[in-house]
Amino acid sequence: MTRLAIVTGGGTGIGRAVGEVLLAAGWRVCALGLDRDDDLPATIEFSFVDLTDMAACLAVLPEESVAGLVNCAGILRHQHEWETRNFEQVMHVNVTAGFALANALLPRLEAGQGAVVNVASMWAIFGSPGAPAYTASKGAVAALTRSQAVAWAPRGVRVNAIAPGWVETRISARARNDAARAESIARRIPLGRWAQPIEIAEVVRFLLSPEASYVTGALIPIDGGYSIC
Repeated sequence: MTRLAIVTGGGTGIGRAVGEVLLAAGWRVCALGLDRDDDLPATIEFSFVDLTDMAACLAVLPEESVAGLVNCAGILRHQHEWETRNFEQVMHVNVTAGFALANALLPRLEAGQGAVVNVASMWAIFGSPGAPAYTASKGAVAALTRSQAVAWAPRGVRVNAIAPGWVETRISARARNDAARAESIARRIPLGRWAQPIEIAEVVRFLLSPEASYVTGALIPIDGGYSIC
Protein backbone atom coordinates (compact mmCIF):
# COMPACT_ATOMS: atom_id res chain seq x y z
CA MET A 1 0.00 0.00 0.00
CA THR A 2 1.34 3.44 -0.95
CA ARG A 3 2.04 5.66 2.03
CA LEU A 4 0.51 9.14 2.00
CA ALA A 5 2.59 12.13 3.05
CA ILE A 6 1.24 15.65 3.47
CA VAL A 7 3.81 18.42 3.16
CA THR A 8 2.93 22.02 3.96
CA GLY A 9 5.01 24.54 2.06
CA GLY A 10 5.65 21.72 -0.38
CA GLY A 11 5.81 23.84 -3.50
CA THR A 12 9.22 25.44 -2.98
CA GLY A 13 12.54 25.05 -1.19
CA ILE A 14 12.90 22.44 1.54
CA GLY A 15 9.25 21.41 1.26
CA ARG A 16 9.61 20.68 -2.43
CA ALA A 17 12.81 18.72 -1.81
CA VAL A 18 11.00 16.67 0.85
CA GLY A 19 8.25 15.88 -1.63
CA GLU A 20 10.70 14.81 -4.31
CA VAL A 21 12.67 12.60 -1.93
CA LEU A 22 9.53 10.93 -0.63
CA LEU A 23 8.24 10.37 -4.17
CA ALA A 24 11.50 8.64 -5.03
CA ALA A 25 11.01 6.42 -1.98
CA GLY A 26 7.58 5.34 -3.19
CA TRP A 27 5.33 7.69 -1.23
CA ARG A 28 2.28 9.58 -2.49
CA VAL A 29 2.77 13.28 -1.75
CA CYS A 30 0.11 15.95 -1.26
CA ALA A 31 1.53 19.45 -0.86
CA LEU A 32 -0.26 22.52 0.49
CA GLY A 33 0.63 26.18 0.35
CA LEU A 34 0.35 29.54 -1.36
CA ASP A 35 3.54 29.32 -3.42
CA ARG A 36 4.97 26.80 -5.87
CA ASP A 37 7.81 26.65 -8.34
CA ASP A 38 6.79 26.74 -11.99
CA ASP A 39 8.62 23.46 -12.58
CA LEU A 40 7.22 21.62 -9.57
CA PRO A 41 6.82 17.96 -10.61
CA ALA A 42 3.23 17.09 -11.48
CA THR A 43 3.57 13.96 -9.37
CA ILE A 44 3.51 16.20 -6.30
CA GLU A 45 -0.22 16.82 -5.82
CA PHE A 46 -0.13 20.51 -5.01
CA SER A 47 -3.12 22.50 -3.73
CA PHE A 48 -3.13 26.29 -3.43
CA VAL A 49 -4.55 26.87 0.03
CA ASP A 50 -4.13 29.26 2.95
CA LEU A 51 -2.68 27.12 5.73
CA THR A 52 -4.33 29.29 8.36
CA ASP A 53 -7.73 28.20 6.99
CA MET A 54 -8.09 24.70 8.38
CA ALA A 55 -11.42 23.96 6.73
CA ALA A 56 -9.90 24.80 3.34
CA CYS A 57 -6.86 22.60 4.04
CA LEU A 58 -8.93 19.59 5.01
CA ALA A 59 -11.22 20.06 2.02
CA VAL A 60 -8.39 19.46 -0.46
CA LEU A 61 -6.84 16.46 1.28
CA PRO A 62 -7.76 12.84 0.57
CA GLU A 63 -9.81 11.21 3.31
CA GLU A 64 -7.50 8.34 4.12
CA SER A 65 -4.87 7.36 6.64
CA VAL A 66 -1.74 9.50 6.76
CA ALA A 67 1.72 8.00 7.16
CA GLY A 68 3.62 11.27 7.24
CA LEU A 69 2.96 14.95 7.97
CA VAL A 70 5.73 17.46 7.37
CA ASN A 71 5.02 20.98 8.62
CA CYS A 72 7.46 22.90 6.47
CA ALA A 73 5.57 26.09 5.63
CA GLY A 74 6.94 29.26 7.14
CA ILE A 75 7.23 32.99 6.60
CA LEU A 76 9.88 35.53 7.54
CA ARG A 77 9.32 39.28 7.82
CA HIS A 78 12.79 40.40 9.01
CA GLN A 79 12.81 43.74 10.89
CA HIS A 80 9.06 44.17 10.35
CA GLU A 81 8.60 41.42 12.94
CA TRP A 82 9.20 43.98 15.69
CA GLU A 83 5.70 45.24 14.87
CA THR A 84 3.03 43.33 16.78
CA ARG A 85 0.79 42.71 13.78
CA ASN A 86 3.60 41.13 11.78
CA PHE A 87 4.83 39.22 14.83
CA GLU A 88 1.41 37.63 15.27
CA GLN A 89 1.12 36.79 11.57
CA VAL A 90 4.46 34.96 11.60
CA MET A 91 3.50 33.04 14.73
CA HIS A 92 0.13 32.09 13.20
CA VAL A 93 1.65 30.68 10.02
CA ASN A 94 4.80 29.15 11.53
CA VAL A 95 3.30 27.64 14.69
CA THR A 96 -0.48 27.70 14.98
CA ALA A 97 -1.26 26.48 11.46
CA GLY A 98 0.95 23.40 11.80
CA PHE A 99 -0.40 22.73 15.29
CA ALA A 100 -3.98 22.89 14.02
CA LEU A 101 -3.31 20.67 11.01
CA ALA A 102 -1.59 18.01 13.08
CA ASN A 103 -4.49 18.03 15.55
CA ALA A 104 -7.02 17.72 12.75
CA LEU A 105 -5.13 14.85 11.14
CA LEU A 106 -4.32 12.98 14.36
CA PRO A 107 -6.97 10.26 13.85
CA ARG A 108 -5.65 9.67 10.33
CA LEU A 109 -2.06 9.64 11.58
CA GLU A 110 -3.02 7.12 14.24
CA ALA A 111 -4.76 4.96 11.63
CA GLY A 112 -1.63 5.06 9.47
CA GLN A 113 0.79 4.64 12.40
CA GLY A 114 2.25 7.80 11.00
CA ALA A 115 4.94 10.25 11.99
CA VAL A 116 5.15 14.03 12.06
CA VAL A 117 8.19 16.14 11.28
CA ASN A 118 8.03 19.80 12.25
CA VAL A 119 10.52 22.15 10.66
CA ALA A 120 12.10 24.40 13.26
CA SER A 121 15.38 26.22 12.62
CA MET A 122 18.82 26.88 14.03
CA TRP A 123 17.15 30.02 15.41
CA ALA A 124 15.35 27.72 17.86
CA ILE A 125 18.78 27.26 19.45
CA PHE A 126 19.96 30.88 19.58
CA GLY A 127 18.50 34.31 18.89
CA SER A 128 18.28 36.55 15.84
CA PRO A 129 18.20 40.33 16.36
CA GLY A 130 16.59 40.86 12.97
CA ALA A 131 13.77 38.33 13.08
CA PRO A 132 12.22 38.07 16.55
CA ALA A 133 8.97 36.45 15.43
CA TYR A 134 10.68 33.88 13.22
CA THR A 135 13.04 33.05 16.08
CA ALA A 136 10.21 32.81 18.62
CA SER A 137 8.11 30.72 16.27
CA LYS A 138 10.87 28.20 15.68
CA GLY A 139 11.56 27.93 19.40
CA ALA A 140 7.84 27.30 19.86
CA VAL A 141 7.90 24.62 17.15
CA ALA A 142 10.68 22.82 19.02
CA ALA A 143 8.77 22.98 22.32
CA LEU A 144 5.49 21.98 20.69
CA THR A 145 7.19 18.96 19.14
CA ARG A 146 8.15 17.66 22.57
CA SER A 147 4.59 18.03 23.86
CA GLN A 148 3.13 16.30 20.81
CA ALA A 149 5.65 13.49 21.08
CA VAL A 150 4.76 12.78 24.70
CA ALA A 151 1.01 13.12 24.17
CA TRP A 152 0.78 11.04 21.01
CA ALA A 153 3.28 8.24 21.67
CA PRO A 154 0.55 6.05 23.25
CA ARG A 155 -1.36 6.39 19.98
CA GLY A 156 1.60 5.17 17.93
CA VAL A 157 2.35 8.57 16.39
CA ARG A 158 5.95 9.79 16.51
CA VAL A 159 6.76 13.52 16.36
CA ASN A 160 10.20 14.99 15.73
CA ALA A 161 11.63 18.31 14.60
CA ILE A 162 14.58 19.38 12.51
CA ALA A 163 16.57 22.58 12.85
CA PRO A 164 18.04 23.51 9.47
CA GLY A 165 20.83 26.05 9.26
CA TRP A 166 21.79 28.06 6.19
CA VAL A 167 20.14 26.40 3.18
CA GLU A 168 20.15 27.60 -0.42
CA THR A 169 16.44 28.37 -0.73
CA ARG A 170 14.29 31.36 -1.61
CA ILE A 171 13.80 32.34 2.03
CA SER A 172 17.56 32.76 2.49
CA ALA A 173 18.03 34.86 -0.67
CA ARG A 174 18.48 38.10 1.27
CA ALA A 175 21.52 36.72 3.10
CA ARG A 176 22.92 34.90 0.07
CA ASN A 177 22.70 38.00 -2.12
CA ASP A 178 24.73 40.03 0.38
CA ALA A 179 28.23 38.93 -0.63
CA ALA A 180 29.95 40.03 2.58
CA ARG A 181 27.33 38.41 4.79
CA ALA A 182 27.26 35.19 2.77
CA GLU A 183 31.03 34.91 3.03
CA SER A 184 30.94 35.56 6.78
CA ILE A 185 28.29 32.86 7.24
CA ALA A 186 30.25 30.32 5.21
CA ARG A 187 33.39 30.99 7.27
CA ARG A 188 31.54 30.16 10.48
CA ILE A 189 30.05 26.89 9.21
CA PRO A 190 32.49 24.10 10.15
CA LEU A 191 31.62 22.17 6.99
CA GLY A 192 32.42 25.32 5.03
CA ARG A 193 29.32 25.61 2.85
CA TRP A 194 25.58 26.16 2.81
CA ALA A 195 23.24 23.17 2.63
CA GLN A 196 21.26 22.03 -0.38
CA PRO A 197 17.53 21.40 0.24
CA ILE A 198 17.90 17.70 -0.53
CA GLU A 199 20.31 17.34 2.40
CA ILE A 200 17.54 18.49 4.72
CA ALA A 201 14.94 16.38 2.95
CA GLU A 202 16.90 13.16 3.42
CA VAL A 203 16.83 13.60 7.19
CA VAL A 204 13.07 14.15 7.03
CA ARG A 205 12.70 10.96 4.99
CA PHE A 206 14.64 9.05 7.66
CA LEU A 207 12.48 10.43 10.48
CA LEU A 208 9.33 9.32 8.65
CA SER A 209 10.72 5.87 7.92
CA PRO A 210 10.56 2.61 9.93
CA GLU A 211 14.30 2.99 10.52
CA ALA A 212 13.44 5.83 12.94
CA SER A 213 10.80 3.80 14.78
CA TYR A 214 12.32 4.54 18.21
CA VAL A 215 12.97 8.25 17.61
CA THR A 216 10.42 10.70 18.97
CA GLY A 217 10.60 14.13 20.59
CA ALA A 218 13.99 14.90 19.04
CA LEU A 219 15.23 18.20 17.64
CA ILE A 220 17.90 17.42 15.06
CA PRO A 221 20.19 20.25 13.92
CA ILE A 222 21.08 20.09 10.22
CA ASP A 223 23.37 23.07 10.01
CA GLY A 224 26.86 21.87 9.15
CA GLY A 225 27.92 22.57 12.74
CA TYR A 226 26.90 26.26 12.71
CA SER A 227 25.07 26.09 16.03
CA ILE A 228 27.94 24.53 17.97
CA CYS A 229 30.60 27.13 17.32
